[in-house]
Amino acid sequence: MLTTISNFFSAIHPLYKTVGLLLLSNIFMTFAWYSHLKFLPDKSIFYAVIFSWSIALFEYSLMIPANRIGNQILSLPQLKILQEAITLIVFVPFAIFFMKQPLKLDFLWAALCLCGAVYFIFRSP
Repeated sequence: MLTTISNFFSAIHPLYKTVGLLLLSNIFMTFAWYSHLKFLPDKSIFYAVIFSWSIALFEYSLMIPANRIGNQILSLPQLKILQEAITLIVFVPFAIFFMKQPLKLDFLWAALCLCGAVYFIFRSP
């Protein structure tokens, strides 16, 4: 079974692996950065840091492979802009649904700016 999973993962294009791993790592990192505000508002900063670091450990175990795989086919600026675009894709639903923040038109403008950044960084070979 492990061989089947390994064969399946090796058959996936590196860009899709990179995007998938970045998406998962950003989900973990968003929770690491912000969920303590909801779950531990009255605890000391020490507890918030330990809580966040315990989540961030999983994020790093996804982010590092994502960057190594992505670096095979993308330039460093492309990899960074891709990561930032994915961060916004993850953060907006997190802010609205999990943290109960109001939906603002500014989210759309920020997304459009990031789409422009993605366009400009990926347009030239």
